[in-house]
Amino acid sequence: MIYPEEFAELIESFQEFPGVGEKSAERYVYTVDKLEEEKVQEFAHRLINFKKNIKRCSVCGHITNKDVCDICSNQNRDHSTICVVEDPRSVFMFEKTGNYKGVYHVLGGLISPVDDVNPDDINLYTLVNNRITEDVKEVILALNPSVEGETTSLYIQKLLEKQDVKISRLSYGIPVGADIEYLDPLTIIRAIDDRKILS
Repeated sequence: MIYPEEFAELIESFQEFPGVGEKSAERYVYTVDKLEEEKVQEFAHRLINFKKNIKRCSVCGHITNKDVCDICSNQNRDHSTICVVEDPRSVFMFEKTGNYKGVYHVLGGLISPVDDVNPDDINLYTLVNNRITEDVKEVILALNPSVEGETTSLYIQKLLEKQDVKISRLSYGIPVGADIEYLDPLTIIRAIDDRKILS
């Protein structure tokens, strides 16, 4: 089928989203076609507003619309415990449990030589150089139990081995190969409570 140019271009745009194939993208375009123009403009405005205002926290690397995110600036949080995660999705998953009261450090990726992702390519050295102070008592490694997650965890352990800080990791109760973002809150709570001390 030959689509009008605008139709085909919008299909391509929707296919940029993870898990959206041609059929799903096509359905989204048909939905857009049925929407009132006001709704489409509102949606477009929200997309532009998101890209314009959302940035990375200057302290932890989480997404925020401020220089420092609400978690880092909250003095009621336990700033002596830093939970290291791969991306903002993991932060939101932990926050949904309501059980973790410390702060976070978002790497923005994992070390993966196969994919040409090196330690310099992720938000790693700000953790070691800027965040590990005498006030920090524990670093929790909450990375996915994948080859990349294990590689990154070991690298962080090596960087922190001379620091006077306890290093722990989530319990292996999390299934191997599972992504943290898809776990239920109870599994995450148990994993935090049953974390293992590494050093």
